[in-house]
Amino acid sequence: MSVEMLTIGVLPLGRPTFDVPFAEDMLAAMLDDLKATGHRLVGPGKLLMDAASTQAAMLEVAGEKTDRILILQVTFTDAAMTCRIAEAFEQPLAIWAVPEPRLGGRLRLNAFCGLNLASHALGLRDRLFSWRYAAPHTPGIDAILTDTPMVRPLIPQETAANPEYGEALLSGLRGKQIARIGAHPDGFDTCAYDSERLSALTGMTVSGFELSDLFSRARAAPDAAASDLRAAAAETLSELDQVDQVELDRSLRLKLALDGMKTDGAFDAFAIRCWPETFTEYGGAVCGPASMMGEGRVPCACEADVYGAATQLLLQAASDQPVFLVDLVDMDESDDTGVVWHCGQAPISMADPDVAARATIHTNRKMPLLFEFPLKPGPVTFVRLSQARGRQSLVIARGEVLKRAMAFTGTSGVVKFERPAREMLKRVIDSGLEHHMALAYGDHVAALESFAAAAGLPVIHL
Repeated sequence: MSVEMLTIGVLPLGRPTFDVPFAEDMLAAMLDDLKATGHRLVGPGKLLMDAASTQAAMLEVAGEKTDRILILQVTFTDAAMTCRIAEAFEQPLAIWAVPEPRLGGRLRLNAFCGLNLASHALGLRDRLFSWRYAAPHTPGIDAILTDTPMVRPLIPQETAANPEYGEALLSGLRGKQIARIGAHPDGFDTCAYDSERLSALTGMTVSGFELSDLFSRARAAPDAAASDLRAAAAETLSELDQVDQVELDRSLRLKLALDGMKTDGAFDAFAIRCWPETFTEYGGAVCGPASMMGEGRVPCACEADVYGAATQLLLQAASDQPVFLVDLVDMDESDDTGVVWHCGQAPISMADPDVAARATIHTNRKMPLLFEFPLKPGPVTFVRLSQARGRQSLVIARGEVLKRAMAFTGTSGVVKFERPAREMLKRVIDSGLEHHMALAYGDHVAALESFAAAAGLPVIHL
């Protein structure tokens, strides 16, 4: 496409549960950059916080003769509206997501995770797009406005695998049982699954439950058991007295409910629709209980991510230690690091021993119990049983958690990956990878490659 003046349809996506004033400041700076290019911009020029406002903006843009559609990923959003935009417009599509400073506070925007979900969803639909992950006033904006779509699938790599060990890992997974509690949120194609396909691949089975089943069990949990669990939590977490005690009790009872379901159903892992209903209908967070379950070698995947739970079981078997299902929430080329994070559910054994772990509340929903600590330094392995682009594969990466101050609230770690951050960033988006990866300490790549060989899975190294 030439560099003459273009007409660009601009659709800024956001969510009201994030830091809206900060998001509005970022949007204003992004629009200033776009205006400075000299291209003609059409669209509402304001954050689109829901489906109705986004649909109205799409109609406004559709009334113009546009050369390109640009989604501004100002905060995290699921991929539902991104997919509707992609389906509604045939023009070249681009997405610009913005980073935020690592100040130790809440994730104010979490825009990278929105870009990650979008890349996976668009990859499943074979929709090419250009993308940019950069702060406003960073050079290079012209490329996203004029280049042809640049996302291309990654090519699987040959590996030197140990078939016998891989068969042993695969055999150990056969018969494992995952309880899925609730359905994954709309727009989270990353968490979709087919139980027969998963069973054919791993031999694992999935049983479905409603969230009401979990909530009923939690409400019926004995008071004495909840009191004992609180006392145990107080031995590892400071500031337990600083959170709302009624909501804390509700949260701890979710752990007792999961214990009961595990015993009754002989489940090995859980995939739980953790929001919004645990907050809006029940009144307590499941993040802290998920941390406790993970430490006890019963992994819990957020957002009813069944393949995420299966991945945790695989890495737990390969590493013989607790695992942590993480979001990649930032990549900083200047620092050559990334940040892995989740609300507050890392196993307590992953805590930096020099920093006291504390009890806290969910940053968006303001309820306990969440764990808060930076991850301890050391080499780590990441893996995902992936369905990116509709094809099953095993996606693997290596890195090292650095001794750094906590980047964001919850449980997070600053990671130097095996590849430079610039290359890692590109490979994550180009792969169409799901937004959840499992993390364990140590180097388990050889074991995972052997599993992939036994399961007939292609391997992609990020």
